[in-house]
Amino acid sequence: MNDPLLPNIVQFISQIDPFDRIPIDLLKELANQVKISYFSKGEEICLCNEDKQKSLYIVRTGAMEQRKPDGVLRAKLGPEDTFGYTLLSKNSQNQVGYKAIAIENTLLYILPSEALEGLFKAFPECAELFASQAQVRLKSALNVVWSNKDKGIFIKRVSDVASGRVAVVQSTQSIQSVAYEMRCVHRSSCAVIYSDTKLVGLITDRDMTKRVIANGISPERPISEVMTHSPKTIGPNDLVLHAASLMMQFNVRNLPVIDRGKVVGLLTTTHLVQNHRVQAIFLIEKIKYATSVKALASFTHERQAIFEALVEGKVAPEVIGKVMTMIMDAYTRRLIQIAIDKLGQPPVDFSWIVAGSHARNEVHMLSDQDSAIVFADSDSKSNKIYFKHLAMIVTNGLTSCGYPQCPGKYMAATPKWCQPVSVWKEYYKKWVANPEYEKLLNISVFLEIRSVYGNSDYEHTLRDSLHHHIKNSREFLGRLVSDAVTTQPPLGIFNNLVLEKDGDNKKSLNIKRYAINLIIDLARIYGLAVESDKSSTDERFQNAFERGLISEDAFKNIIGAYRFILSFRFRNQLEALKNGEKPNNHINPDHFGSFERNHLKDAFRIIADLQEAAKVRFAHR
Repeated sequence: MNDPLLPNIVQFISQIDPFDRIPIDLLKELANQVKISYFSKGEEICLCNEDKQKSLYIVRTGAMEQRKPDGVLRAKLGPEDTFGYTLLSKNSQNQVGYKAIAIENTLLYILPSEALEGLFKAFPECAELFASQAQVRLKSALNVVWSNKDKGIFIKRVSDVASGRVAVVQSTQSIQSVAYEMRCVHRSSCAVIYSDTKLVGLITDRDMTKRVIANGISPERPISEVMTHSPKTIGPNDLVLHAASLMMQFNVRNLPVIDRGKVVGLLTTTHLVQNHRVQAIFLIEKIKYATSVKALASFTHERQAIFEALVEGKVAPEVIGKVMTMIMDAYTRRLIQIAIDKLGQPPVDFSWIVAGSHARNEVHMLSDQDSAIVFADSDSKSNKIYFKHLAMIVTNGLTSCGYPQCPGKYMAATPKWCQPVSVWKEYYKKWVANPEYEKLLNISVFLEIRSVYGNSDYEHTLRDSLHHHIKNSREFLGRLVSDAVTTQPPLGIFNNLVLEKDGDNKKSLNIKRYAINLIIDLARIYGLAVESDKSSTDERFQNAFERGLISEDAFKNIIGAYRFILSFRFRNQLEALKNGEKPNNHINPDHFGSFERNHLKDAFRIIADLQEAAKVRFAHR
């Protein structure tokens, strides 16, 4: 290469992800091996496994598009975009080739695979950045955005946090002997109680004060008379997040850690509050004991602070969704109890059902209310009146607490969505039998449901009814797929390409409409196809993979794409909050660096591929 061109090449590629993470001396060596090639509009490159000389291509100027062998668009590429990853691997025999066609006069930098192999030997950590599999590149991107360092206590295992100091006693022992073991032998605030080899109870030092001393119980009596029966437990490999949720939901301060029936430790609230992020989550305890809507509404700023702390703390996006869902659950349950205290006990059995992101455990700062009430069949009009009032109190209360009402009115306060179980079963039957636009819209909202209060059997009853009707409908999943793929991800972001205007009339990418919703729709379809009883997006894909409906590669690809896009949205929401702006789903493409653009391109292509696969699999069912 002519020396005068080298500085220009180095300067250009040093701004492109992942070259911007390579030491400058190695970058210069790479640049020295770059070949420059000019393509006129209409010229093409055929990339396939048979090619002996495989290369990585970088668009310097101009634009290209990739087409699969069947002519389907794979991606559009502009300056700073790269292609050729998928065929670089020695294990690329199963990769389908494609054509890259110049759609305007284009200048390419071409980097032979041998040059990259030399880089990997000198700088092994670069290998994942240039991996042929999109799932690996996306995982690498997440490790940059959500670094493994300082992710906080949420994603630690219980065994990493719990204490091994716990008294284990028998139910026949006296209160005094148990107190001695707790105080003098194990120095523990809690004792786990067995009857032979079966765990039957738990006692804490607080229990000793309240149940023994305050009531004048003889210390010679057996501990079984004052213990807490059938205590909640946790496994050593469970996430601390799950343990915190149990503590808050059941108002317990101690969880025995059980491994194959044996106590191996104790997790207490003290272990949790030592970390400021989990301490913030104890907002849920405040919510639980709030006595009015006004008091609950005063916690709204703390909820935002928790979200900001989670994003800034580089906690995984799926964990952020679960934490924010736990908080919304707590608000909902407390408002229901406040309503019951005001209206009196419910006249019949009922369940408060949530839908949408709330049901999927994927709540974020823009989540609105999607809910319903299902109650026992009855001819009494007064029952409907009672639940209508309850729904109004809860819905308005959630609005006061910063959870917007659903624009489509898919809420329990809407009479149509506050009905006996028989009516709900009839809804599902009609929606599946006649998947017209309005009915398809209705069922799309209630395809994921979760009970957060009351009789959870109603949730299972409705889901079983849905699966039964879908099994007997040959066209429903195909109709759902046809609707889901009408919107496609943008297969190219370059030359200031934009998709729509936001509320401020600025050009922007709607990340929810063109990416997140598409993945959620696909998860619904695959989840329904295998009759999954899960509501969350990742669990539905997991069930589909376990049942053989999607390959391991497709599963890893779509999960990686989903998590990267969620992290991308969360960071933009955080930036808006810090700037005192209202967060939204519109992202200005001018703010994309090569890092975001390259990985979004991977994610969009993965979505488009799974859409095509879904059309093939479900079109003629």
